[in-house]
Amino acid sequence: MQPEPPQSTAGESPAAAPVSRREIFSWAMFDFANSSYTTVVMTTIFNTYFVNVVASGQGGPKAGLATLLWTTAVAVSNLLVVLTAPVLGAFADHSAAKKQLLAASTAACAICTALLALTHAGTVPLAMALIIVANFAYGTGENLIAAFLTEISSREKMGRISALGLAIGYFGGPLVLSMCFVYIGWAQQHGQTQAQFVPACMLMVAVTYALAAAPTFLWLRERIVAEPMPPGKGLVELGFERLMRTIGQARRFQDLFRFLTTLVVLSCGTSAVIVLAAIYAQQVIGFSSRETVAVILVVNVTAAAGAFIFGHVQDKIGSVKTLIITLSLWTLAIALACFITSKLEFWVIALMIGVAMGSTQSTARALIGQFSPLKRSAEFFGLWGLAVKFASIIGPMSFGLISFITSGNQRLAILSTACFFLAGLVLMTTVNEERGKAAALTGDAGS
Repeated sequence: MQPEPPQSTAGESPAAAPVSRREIFSWAMFDFANSSYTTVVMTTIFNTYFVNVVASGQGGPKAGLATLLWTTAVAVSNLLVVLTAPVLGAFADHSAAKKQLLAASTAACAICTALLALTHAGTVPLAMALIIVANFAYGTGENLIAAFLTEISSREKMGRISALGLAIGYFGGPLVLSMCFVYIGWAQQHGQTQAQFVPACMLMVAVTYALAAAPTFLWLRERIVAEPMPPGKGLVELGFERLMRTIGQARRFQDLFRFLTTLVVLSCGTSAVIVLAAIYAQQVIGFSSRETVAVILVVNVTAAAGAFIFGHVQDKIGSVKTLIITLSLWTLAIALACFITSKLEFWVIALMIGVAMGSTQSTARALIGQFSPLKRSAEFFGLWGLAVKFASIIGPMSFGLISFITSGNQRLAILSTACFFLAGLVLMTTVNEERGKAAALTGDAGS
């Protein structure tokens, strides 16, 4: 898969070479690293460990408090991403420092993930602090790696390139989760409990995360050259000034902002599912730890298939139509999840969720790339990060609060996520894809 090199613009290195397959692979491998972290730490093993072991003594007279503490830590980490994204985006664009910032965030996430091995029953402050830092670093890195998409792909092929990254990522998550699955089976056969085998799983993830990200730093090139800072401007001032300027151009980039609004709403649902599906499977449907790992493995495999298949569909029928299809699937799956009672029914729902998740994440990232002027890619992907992380505060917290208020009624809590997907589906119909692409091309010419 050899993409056309992006058109040269002011601020782009004149020595920028055509993009090689190895470089595309190195970019996609960061999705492999990311997936290992999200799948094991946020989605499957550590989130349930936090609720069942670390914060197990925090329930007191009110059921649902442990879940609320978990969603609070996730919300705080995402709030930090929201607050810092404009400044980091300004620094990355003006200093051509996306790769350096990516290295720092990767190291922070890997180290904090390894330190999660030190948590045990009662270490709630330590566990929450480490999750906040690790997830903040993960979210920052997610924004930075996505901003490279406009440098390694033409707009016509962004759907396929973005899908390639997600597909490789959804291979990485199941691979590391499988390693943990085998280890957990061995540990349980030898009488070990969650408190004994989860720390080893965290070390596995930290090592895999660092190794999988290594090709990115070896082969991915940064083609945008550094620019001098405007006189008398600091990074904080410049970052928020750029954010306000971009928001002020909402009329010019109206479809970008319509999609960002849609993205906030639908991401409220996806973020809640990602961090709480395993907890729902165990506490509502009655899955064991090994069964939960198995179902998340299948979700990741189907997500890879969804990203790959719908990446090609997206390039044929368009991003907006593709997202309308996948949001319809999301709405149906989560609505059904509110009423199922058997494990077999949950398996069917999990397959539907996997396909919808892979397609939604890949298509949304590519659409942002198609709506972004090349020279402002870090800024516009920063807005994408703001939208997703803002939603990652609202979605899990709404689930946690509803569960807490209703004394642990997670069926009612998950119903709120179906409402998010339905609202996102309605909003998606207001986005004009061709007009959004034309605005981005005008932005390129203006640069």
